[in-house]
Amino acid sequence: MTPQRLVSVLKREQVRAISRRYFVSNGFDGALTCIGVVIGAFLTGVTDGPTVVKIGLGAAIGLTTSGVWSVWEIERAEKLAELERIEDAMLTDLRGTAVERDKVLARGVNAVASGLGPLVSIVVPLLPFLAVGSVFTMLTATATSVALGTGILFTFGSYMGSISGQRWYVAGIRMALAGVAVAAVNLLFGG
Repeated sequence: MTPQRLVSVLKREQVRAISRRYFVSNGFDGALTCIGVVIGAFLTGVTDGPTVVKIGLGAAIGLTTSGVWSVWEIERAEKLAELERIEDAMLTDLRGTAVERDKVLARGVNAVASGLGPLVSIVVPLLPFLAVGSVFTMLTATATSVALGTGILFTFGSYMGSISGQRWYVAGIRMALAGVAVAAVNLLFGG
């Protein structure tokens, strides 16, 4: 793989659209998972920030691995099917060609985007727990974490709304409401 080939693949709208969907979808899952984890940790009496970070990183590792692995396998099947359709139309074998290499590279780009979504949306809301005792209490770290997670959801919604011609702020609010709902349900049912 050359940097030029990567740039060429990244310029393709189909690759960017698929990667964007995986990033946002799995980032959505990550943010909601993180909100649930931090509220659950607080409600169960976890008293130190590093413990919450370790629990959250466990969730990040799980969701990131799931995102990369599942998309790698899903896109492998999809790209092989696409390649077969092209081969049938062209009446030729495309194994070892630039067409096949581009499909493999696109699969990798999609898998990386899929894994980055939950990684970012879990790690960022965990950051306040690194400052428990110096800047935050457990309560304020939890509240800040939920606000960051909800802010990430708002950003995802706003972005998706803006690229689809919707009112970005309405789309942002709709997605952020999921974070508020997860927080409320966790608080209502005790974590």
